[in-house]
Order: sequence, then C-alpha cells, then structure tokens
Amino acid sequence: MLKQFKEFALKGNVVDMAVGIVIGGAFGTIVSSLVKDVLMPPIGFVLGGVDFSNWFVTLKDGAKAAGPYASLVQAQTAGAVTLNLGVFINSIISFLIVAFALFMVIRGMNSLRRKDAAAPPPPPEPPAQEKLLAEIRDLLKSRN
Repeated sequence: MLKQFKEFALKGNVVDMAVGIVIGGAFGTIVSSLVKDVLMPPIGFVLGGVDFSNWFVTLKDGAKAAGPYASLVQAQTAGAVTLNLGVFINSIISFLIVAFALFMVIRGMNSLRRKDAAAPPPPPEPPAQEKLLAEIRDLLKSRN
C-alpha cells in the first residue's frame, strides 16, 4: 500500500497540481490586494468617497452597543447583524480578475497546442518496392 501511495504521489500530474495550488494561493493574495488596495480606492473616490470595505447594512443592532456604526469593524465588535455589500462587491471583482487571468493563460496554452497540431509530420516515403510498382502501373496505363 505504501508503494502504491508513493507511485501516486510522485506522478507528474499530482506534483503539477500541488505546485498549481500553491501558486494559486499566492495569486489569490495578490488579487485580493489589487482589488482592496489599488482598484477600489479610485472607484470609491469617483463615486463620491464611498469606502466599499465599510459599505454595509445593519439588520439588527448589536447587544454590546446600539447603532449607527461608523465602520463594519465597529458593527461586528458590537455584535450587530450586518449585510456586507462592500465585501461582496470586492469578492466579485476579485473573482472576475482571477477568471480573466485564467482565461488568458488557458487561451495562450490552447494557441500553443493548435500550432503543434496544425503542423502534422509529413507522411513517410513509401518503400522502394511500392515506388517501382507505381512506375510500372503508370507505364502500363500510358501504353493503352
């Protein structure tokens, strides 16, 4: 059983998948920072100073302190029940960026595969016997 597990774990596909998961996790962190720190501040500025990370609706005041709350952190600390619309919008934008990046990677891979498939190798030359038989056939056709 240990030998079978070793064979499975050391197959190329499993190792490739593990590398992809690690890189994907790092890529997810980069995308989250891109959305939170680079994209959303200018979008919030254009929309009149809206801070999407603090865009929420209080459904029920917290037991520790009553609303209104200045930030999502204050509402959560007070134990309020909130609908976190800004966090959801940030997640949607992160997803779209990751999906677009994966689309571009897969598109590039597919174009490389098409180039490899578009140029099939030339067929092998027929053996000398077949060439000779073809010449004889052609000569017999031309006599009639």
